[in-house]
Amino acid sequence: MGRAIIAGAGTLPGLLAEAGPSLMVRLEGQPGGTDGADVVARLERLGGLFADLRVRGVTELCMAGAMRRTGFDRAVLDAETATLLPDLEAAMGQGDDALLRRIVAIFEAEGFAIRGAHDWRPDLVAPAGVLHGAARPEGDAARARAVLSALGPHDVGQAAVAARGQMLGIETLQGTDAMLDFVAATAPGSGGVLVKRAKPGQDLRVDMPAIGPETVARVAAAGLSGIELQAGHVLLLDPAAVRAACAAHHVTLWAVP
Repeated sequence: MGRAIIAGAGTLPGLLAEAGPSLMVRLEGQPGGTDGADVVARLERLGGLFADLRVRGVTELCMAGAMRRTGFDRAVLDAETATLLPDLEAAMGQGDDALLRRIVAIFEAEGFAIRGAHDWRPDLVAPAGVLHGAARPEGDAARARAVLSALGPHDVGQAAVAARGQMLGIETLQGTDAMLDFVAATAPGSGGVLVKRAKPGQDLRVDMPAIGPETVARVAAAGLSGIELQAGHVLLLDPAAVRAACAAHHVTLWAVP
């Protein structure tokens, strides 16, 4: 078996598994649990994981699904992970992009090719154009895009909300869902727009922005009228389900470069 998915929470690992035979790897202590895993691993024992993947003939890896930062239990470190620990802990003190780049570099140094979800499932990538609905709050979308463009080089935010010329929310470590819940609580019924984009220079193989039907429902609950995506840089977690959710909640969806 040449492919493996290092799976976190959410629907993306399952969607990738539909692309063809692949080994499902789940990490102890991460969201999503270990049910349905072909391999259960620990971050403290990467050496063992590398060896297991090689024995199973894995040459390509895709990291998919939500994961959280955790500490390391030094009592169970294997020798290989112990040598990597200083670099990993230093990367954990930086932004998500820096940490993910370091993890990618470790797996590549071990001879594994890192693939993005969009490599295995290009049909999930948002194309340019109107994906549902018609009316678009262009001014609010432009304002949110400008804010994300300014913050992106600082490794902050893939999403922002604007309404009537005002910024209502900017995604931070808590994620898009928490931002939308905040907007729902503090500015209900604004009719604004959620903009979701990749940060400049972001490695889309391991951290491609995504929305699913649940995102659309949260947008509607927050009183927003539309979602703008960056074409070619955001995944639709089941495009048909996302469009159906937009129809059910009367949310316009479009993508621009």
